[in-house]
Amino acid sequence: MGERHQSRDGSIVFGSTMSDHHVTRFLAALRLGWISRHLSQPWEKSLYVFINGFLSVGVLAAAAAFTGSPFVFPSLGPTAYMLYLNPLSPGASPRSCLLGHGIGICCGFGALLVTGLAFEPDFHAHAVTPPRVLAAALSLSATAAGMVLVKIDHAPACATTLIISLGIITRPTDLVLIGISVLILVLQALILNRISGIPYPIWRPRDNVLLT
Repeated sequence: MGERHQSRDGSIVFGSTMSDHHVTRFLAALRLGWISRHLSQPWEKSLYVFINGFLSVGVLAAAAAFTGSPFVFPSLGPTAYMLYLNPLSPGASPRSCLLGHGIGICCGFGALLVTGLAFEPDFHAHAVTPPRVLAAALSLSATAAGMVLVKIDHAPACATTLIISLGIITRPTDLVLIGISVLILVLQALILNRISGIPYPIWRPRDNVLLT
């Protein structure tokens, strides 16, 4: 049984652990059911996160290699981790992932526009200047404040905004690809988690969810 927590309204919600049943079901779908007979629950859960993380990020990394476009970037890593370790947590919902990274993209590029760095090389190419310091600080604070305003919590979005405000990825077309990558990652999580019997939400995190 997965860990249960009681919310303020008395409903029971899925906690931070994953039951053996759902990992076993996922392994069976991959014709790897025999593995579950030889592993303890922590090892099963670790394998679940490993396989799904490998598949999800592997697809995006392959797309990046094939097209030469930034379909994969550092902040996708912690997002993928959240999607498979705690798939029913509020921060792992499609709403939190997509809006969080969307806010990060907008705030990151907005900070570059405000500081006049939108078309400048990244900070590795030159010394860190006061405008670059301002852009980084402004993008991070604006992203955090924006997520608070729309009532979401997705920490990896703060890394996304720094990737942009530091000039690592700045072209508008590449920023669109970042958003597409997040969308693909979320769709993969929807498919893989539901194969396992986990009721991963279509948009908002679900209330009154109990896994058995």
